[in-house]
Amino acid sequence: MIESLSLVNLIFATGVICLAYLVRGIAGFGSGLIAIPLLALMMPLTMAVPLIVFLDYIASASHGIKHREAIQWREIVSLLPFAIVGVLTALFIFRSVDMEALKMGLGTFVLLFAVYSLFSFSRNTLVSSLWSVPAGSMGGLIGTLYGTGGPFYVLYLKFRKIEKTQFRATFATIFLLDGAGRIAGYVFSGFFSLDLMLMMAVAIPLMVIGMFIGGHIHTNMSQQTFQRAISMLLVFSGLALLLK
Repeated sequence: MIESLSLVNLIFATGVICLAYLVRGIAGFGSGLIAIPLLALMMPLTMAVPLIVFLDYIASASHGIKHREAIQWREIVSLLPFAIVGVLTALFIFRSVDMEALKMGLGTFVLLFAVYSLFSFSRNTLVSSLWSVPAGSMGGLIGTLYGTGGPFYVLYLKFRKIEKTQFRATFATIFLLDGAGRIAGYVFSGFFSLDLMLMMAVAIPLMVIGMFIGGHIHTNMSQQTFQRAISMLLVFSGLALLLK
């Protein structure tokens, strides 16, 4: 697989990974939403998704450890059981589900909700923790199938009104826990080939560079700008899923 990639493709993939983790360093999420649709232009999803899930797992570990005192464990306890159910369901249906129909439905939902959230910043809006049921289930399900389950966790945490550092640490920890299940599923499904592991080794330094630069940009970002950046990333993710 690696030998079949041209120099232009390799340069493009390098830029995509750096950009994706620059965004993640700023917002705390979004790498998969950016990287997977673009990488899928040059490699199969069965390689692009495990690659980015693995890199996201490392990125989540760094965020979760760095800001561990800001982790909101109550939100994680609400989300995690349903995320696990979603992961197990996705692994069961991975080879039989109608991927195109599910992708179109997901893209439409995320895009409509993102447009709403972009123009609706009422600070009085606070959703119930009961929303962790659909958010956790769909995050685990779609995250395992497409590597893009982040919007469900993002929407839930956003409307739980937690501060941006707590948001980053909590989101990272959620992904760290349910990501372990995803990676194990990919390993047992035979997706971790030698080519994929070589790509992971090359991509890790690119991820670190992007995260480092993005993290410094994040520290100078206001709460309102941070919220608008989340909404714009969700718009992008919806469009990417619809057009991929």
